Amino acid sequence: MKIHFSKYQGTGNDFVMLDNLSGEYNNLSIAQIQAICNRRFGIGADGLIKINASERLAFEMDYYNADGSKSFCGNGARCAVEFATTLGLKTENVKFEAIDGEHFATRTNQEIRVKMKDVNFIESDGVAFVVQTGSPHFVQFQSQDAKTDIVEFGRKIRYSEKYKADGINVNLVQVLADNSISIETYERGVEDETLSCGTGATACALVQDFLLDKELSRIDVKVKGGNLAVEFKRIGSGQYEEIFLIGPAKFVFSGTIDV
Repeated sequence: MKIHFSKYQGTGNDFVMLDNLSGEYNNLSIAQIQAICNRRFGIGADGLIKINASERLAFEMDYYNADGSKSFCGNGARCAVEFATTLGLKTENVKFEAIDGEHFATRTNQEIRVKMKDVNFIESDGVAFVVQTGSPHFVQFQSQDAKTDIVEFGRKIRYSEKYKADGINVNLVQVLADNSISIETYERGVEDETLSCGTGATACALVQDFLLDKELSRIDVKVKGGNLAVEFKRIGSGQYEEIFLIGPAKFVFSGTIDV
C-alpha cells in the first residue's frame, strides 16, 4: 500500500498524519502502523493519526501509539488541528471527535489550545499521584538537582504488578515556581521517554495546583522539546474543568511510503 503522509511535531512529540477523510486508509493494519512509526525502518514517530470524516463534528482524530495501541493524545490533538487546516477544514474554532469523546480547539498562528476532559479525581498515596487526563498518568515530584533516569524509573512503574496489564504513563516533575514546572515523561505505547507529552503536562500541572491549593488558573510546563501551558478552573479538591492544553504544532515534512 502506498501511503501519502505528513509529519508534524508538537514540542518534540512527533506524529505521522494521514488524510483519511475519504476512508482511503481504513484498512491500515496495526502491523503497518508499527512499521510506519519505526524509527529505523519506517518514517519514525511517537504515534500515527488518521483524520477521519465525522457525521457530527469537523473531523475525527483517530490516534494510535507507536505500538498500535489507542489512547487520547494532547499534543497529537494539537497537531491534528494544524494538519486539518491543510485539508480545507476550518479550525480557528473547531470541535472534533477523539477516543475519549468531543473536544474543542482554537487555533492562531502562534499556538493551538485544545480543551481537555474534566478531571474529577486525583489519586494519591502521599508520595505519588495518578490522574486520568485522556490517558492515565503516574506523577511523582523530585528535587531540581535529582538525576533520576526517567526510562529506568518509568519502566519500573509501568511494568509493576499494579499497572502492567493496562500500562500507565510515568512523569517526574521538578518545581521551578508555583506556576512553573518542568517534567520528564515515559510513555506507554511508545515504551520510552518522549520529548513532550500533552496529557502528561496536563496531569502534572493539575497535581501541582492540587498540592499548592492556591487556586491558580495557569501553569507553564517546560518539557525537553519546548514549552507548554495548561489553563484550568478548579471547582473542588482534585476537581477541574475548562482545562486547556496550549502550545505550538509544526509541520516537519511530507512524502510517500510503501508498507
